[in-house]
Formats: sequence, structure tokens, C-alpha cells
Amino acid sequence: MRTSGFALASLFLPASAIAQLSIAYESQELANGLKVILHEDHSVPLVTVNIWYHVGSGREKPGRTGFAHLFEHMLFQGSANVGDDQHFGYIQEAGGTLNGSTNNDRTNYFETVPRQFLEMTLWLEADRMGFLLPAMTQVKLDNQRDVVKNERRQGVDNQPYGRAFECIHALLYEPAYPYHWPVIGSMDDLSAASLEDVKEFFRTYYVPNNASLVIAGDFDPAQTKRWVEEYFGGIPRGGEIPPPGVEAPALEGEKVDLMEDRVQLPRLYLAWHSAAIAAPDDAELDVLADVLVGGKNSRLFKTLVYEKQIAQDVSAFQFSRRLSGMFMIQVTAKPEHTLSEMKNVVQAEIDKLKRSPPTERELERSKNSTKAAFVNRLQSIGAKADQINNYNFFWGDPGAFERDIARYQSITPSDVQRVANKYLTTSRVVFSVVPLGQPELAAQ
Repeated sequence: MRTSGFALASLFLPASAIAQLSIAYESQELANGLKVILHEDHSVPLVTVNIWYHVGSGREKPGRTGFAHLFEHMLFQGSANVGDDQHFGYIQEAGGTLNGSTNNDRTNYFETVPRQFLEMTLWLEADRMGFLLPAMTQVKLDNQRDVVKNERRQGVDNQPYGRAFECIHALLYEPAYPYHWPVIGSMDDLSAASLEDVKEFFRTYYVPNNASLVIAGDFDPAQTKRWVEEYFGGIPRGGEIPPPGVEAPALEGEKVDLMEDRVQLPRLYLAWHSAAIAAPDDAELDVLADVLVGGKNSRLFKTLVYEKQIAQDVSAFQFSRRLSGMFMIQVTAKPEHTLSEMKNVVQAEIDKLKRSPPTERELERSKNSTKAAFVNRLQSIGAKADQINNYNFFWGDPGAFERDIARYQSITPSDVQRVANKYLTTSRVVFSVVPLGQPELAAQ
């Protein structure tokens, strides 16, 4: 809902948390639709500017993948009033740090600078939001396309187990579903991207009404509001962007596949569809992952790595995103052991949880770990700024800290047992990565 001015609210953890933390913020929506959130913290003379564009690889189309990540690179290549690579130069010469990242749902950019350089940082962000296209050229596109291709070669194609996740996503989601393709895109799609394709992507998604700006740290709020209005207020609003209309993903039965790769040890991946971020069962699935593989006393680590000594490592996580989630268990076998053996042991532990809930001690360990993680996320200006933007985007509430941690604290052992039965079914992906020429090591 649009407001005429900044509304005061507060973010705080409940008394049961490790420490009582209170975080005040102010929020405003400019006339062009840009959401602005301010959080003052005068403990150190630093300020973070953190902007989220509400577009990730999930907004791309089959045949035109990789645009969101490509834009993460393009936005550092200069705009109408900022020369090539000068964005890096201005921030680093001021003693600041900066970066950006892309995932399925959003792209973010962030700078942390000494407080006296806040105005410059706001101007830099506004210039590339409002005036990137005049400086975008075919030469810059070709240059950054090659950088991203090389990044894919290094981080995916030539990385041990590097292609596993995109293979799993391709099995788990139908071709038209927004999470089917990898964030970094494919080589063919990156090669096919034209300058006009890229410009149209920018005009559609890099607009004020599809962004949220968080400013956190040591600043004067009255002056900062004036700067925000001066530099961002005149940027035209873009077209309305409807939410993606997709059906919930589903699997009918088990999908089994394998990939031979230049690896020394075979690795097993088990993946299921799960709850979206902040949706019912999302927190319970986090705790389920923690009970299975949350430290050396967790069930799968204890069985596979410590007692049986048949696995090199094991991990589990609830990967929750805006449209849907993925629950994954990953096991790397030791030499002389097969992935079918890993699969059978993992399944036995899952079946135990389905029959009997975890103990109160297991649950308390997970809750304590969650509380510690909440506190750690609030230790730096940059982390706080990004968490506020995270809550604004995924929860529709920059002050969702209390709501977030409360959902973990209310979980019972029977809740964990329930989600194990609900989600960890035989409708799943079983994916094996094995050394070249050794398909017999794959899970059957």
C-alpha cells in the first residue's frame, strides 16, 4: 500500500532468543513505486545501500535463459553519467565494498561505505536504474557475455559435480516451470541473446516499482530522505509486472538418472518437492534437515560417517524459494562403496523418523542453532540490510524477524514427523554422479 511518508515500525526478536534485539526501521513508497526502507545503526561510521530488483532467473523464458545473471554483470559496466567500471572505482576508492548476486527470484546489489559517501552511493545506484540504456552497447554485451560464459565453465562445466544441480532441476521441474533451468543460463541461450533482448529485459524489470531499496547504518534520516527523492524520485515508473502464474510442481513416482563425471568419489542426491519460502511447513522442513544432518550428532552423519564409516560426507537442506521449495539430501560415498548402499541407509533413517518423532533433545538443539543463526545474521550492517530486504520481498513485511523466529520456536516433534511423512515420499529424484566408466556405482 502506498504511503504519503515514512511509517515507523520496529523489528525485534522475542525474549526467548539468545539476546533481545530491537531494530527500528522507516518505510516509504515513492510516487514511482520504489519501496524505500531505512534502518539507523550508529555503532560504526558505515552505511550500506542494498537494492533488490524483484527479478531472477525464474522470470526468464525457455530459450532466453541467463539474462538475470547477465544483468548483474551489465550493471557494473557504466551508465549515462558513470564510465565503464567506474562504479567499482568510486566505491573502492572511498574505502567501501560492493557486489551483487542473482538467484531464481531476485537480483541484488549492495555497497557498504564510510558514512560521508552515502550520497555518492545513492547517486550511483540511481544512475544505473534510470540511465543504463544510453550506455549499453554491443561491445559491452559481448564482453560480459564472454565473462559469464567463462564463469559457467569454471563454476559449472569444469567443476567436479558442477552440473549435478542443473540436471536435478531439469528432472524435478517441467521445461516451462521457472526453476527448470539454471540461474547462470545455458551457453546456447547466452550466445543467442541480442542487444535488443537485453534492453527489453531491462525496460521490463529494472524499474522503480519492481525494486526495494534498504539503507542501513550511520546516516542522517532527514538528509537521506531528501537524497532518495532527489536521485530516485524522477525515474519513471515501469509497467505493471504480474506475479508468475504457475501451477504447483509435482512428480509422479521416482525419477532415477546418473551422470558420469571426472570425479574421484560417487555422490548421491535425493530431491523432493517441498514448501515455498515462508509457507506452511517451510520451517518444519528446515528442522527436519537439521535433525537428519545438523552436526556430528545428527542421525545421518552419525550413521553414515561415524558408525558405519561408509560416507565421506553428508548434507541436507530445505531450499525454499518464492514459488516452491526443494528438499535435498546429498551423500558422498567412500571408496569401495556404492550409492545404492548410501540410498538404503538414508531411506532407513527417513523411515525411522516417519515412524517415531525426533526427541525433545534433538529439537532443542535445532532451535538453539536457529536462534544463534538469527543473531549472527544481525551482526553486520550489510547482513541486516539484506535480511530486511529479504523479508520485504518474500514476506511482504520488512519487520518479519519476530514472525520468522517464532515459527521455529513453536515446532513440536510431531510436526517434524508429519513433514517427513508428507514430503519425503517415493515421488522424488534419485540422481547419481559417478566416476567415468563406473556406472555400476550409481543408485538403482
